[in-house]
Amino acid sequence: MLAYGMGDAGTGLAATQLGFYLFPFFICAAGLPAFIAGSLLTVSKVWDALNDPLIGWLSDHTRSRWGPRLPWILTAALPLGISLAAMWWVPPGNTVQRTIYYAVMAVLLMTAYTSVNLPYAALGTELTPDTAIRTRLNAARFSGSILAGLSGLIVASVVLTDGGGGYLAMGRITGSIAAITTLLCCWGLAPYAKRAQRPVPNKEAPLQQLKRVLANPRFRQVLGLYLLLWFGLQLMQVVALIWLVQVVHVPANISTWILLPFQIAALLGLQLWSNLCNRIGRVATLRWGAGLWISACLLSMLFPPLAADPSLVQLLPLVGLIALVGVGAATAYLIPWSLLPDAIDADPSKPAGLYTAWMVFGQKLIIGFTMSVFGSLLSLTGYMSAKGGDCSGALSFIEQPDSALLAIRLCMGLIPAILVLLGLMVMRGWPDRRAHLQKAAG
Repeated sequence: MLAYGMGDAGTGLAATQLGFYLFPFFICAAGLPAFIAGSLLTVSKVWDALNDPLIGWLSDHTRSRWGPRLPWILTAALPLGISLAAMWWVPPGNTVQRTIYYAVMAVLLMTAYTSVNLPYAALGTELTPDTAIRTRLNAARFSGSILAGLSGLIVASVVLTDGGGGYLAMGRITGSIAAITTLLCCWGLAPYAKRAQRPVPNKEAPLQQLKRVLANPRFRQVLGLYLLLWFGLQLMQVVALIWLVQVVHVPANISTWILLPFQIAALLGLQLWSNLCNRIGRVATLRWGAGLWISACLLSMLFPPLAADPSLVQLLPLVGLIALVGVGAATAYLIPWSLLPDAIDADPSKPAGLYTAWMVFGQKLIIGFTMSVFGSLLSLTGYMSAKGGDCSGALSFIEQPDSALLAIRLCMGLIPAILVLLGLMVMRGWPDRRAHLQKAAG
């Protein structure tokens, strides 16, 4: 469990920092307009989506003494750390030159990310057929991811007092952590990966693969849930720091610390929901977590601006709200991935890499498109980026028009709430616990 949990630490750390800080980094330290920042996130996510089916297929067909997954994770560990560090450098040159640099780095980083994360996720299904153990593996996985993300937020809070220089220091530290934890995962899992279930070779063309996975009704439900929940979570991560500084008026020097309760609460929520899954079922647990998440989203949208130089007592309601979001959002980490093996088991050949690839493909493609829309929305509503990379801390406060502030509130509250509610509707009729296997087989 410990070794498997460390496997998602590197990619979880990368995902957390990219999710919370990359957009603010682009519009502040790098001095890019909001629509270019959103377009760069789109490039990152679209490429990340396009390489998923390819790497999933290659992973399914890899042959080695350690099984098909471990060689991919081991080979991509160092490139993941190096490219993550390089992503936070502000190169000399004009806006066009910087945009080209970040587009290239996004492609390199996402290639390494997928080469680690996709085979690793597929390995979780192949290590055991037991549903309860799979749930524990996913809990260990996302515990490692959230703990690593928490460490990344702590590093960011300490070093992001130096604008662009602080971002570069953050990248070097977290890139090293990502590479080391991924290598340790390979070392710990090697004996178990040798004995894991092997995928049946699949020679289907990509279009045939897509038809096959979409013909699986259980997979369609899991995919729909994953797309909706994870997009809501990613949207909140992207807008969170902007919401704190520009809408709630949290001082820039403490805004990064306010993000810490989210990770801590998500970690606690992960343990809570994992235990509850084994007692009342995964879908029933999802309903409890989603209800909490929706309530927190709506409260976030309505949260009033703080007074100048707020005291610790004045910050407590905000900290409590952020923690509430974290507990509810923990369901987005655990539930879809806990349900995915059920859908894979309904396929006689059980190609875990194939199903994992297409699940992540859809998620990244939709998020990439929406991030571009988010950046364009900020630009259209008059959002003003920092000029010349003048960045105090992680993000500088700039007086914004009311239209931009409204757009930020909607992206932090109402839109994620609607997405989570739609996720609940998608899961109607799911036969929780073990009944899904008999029904899918029939």
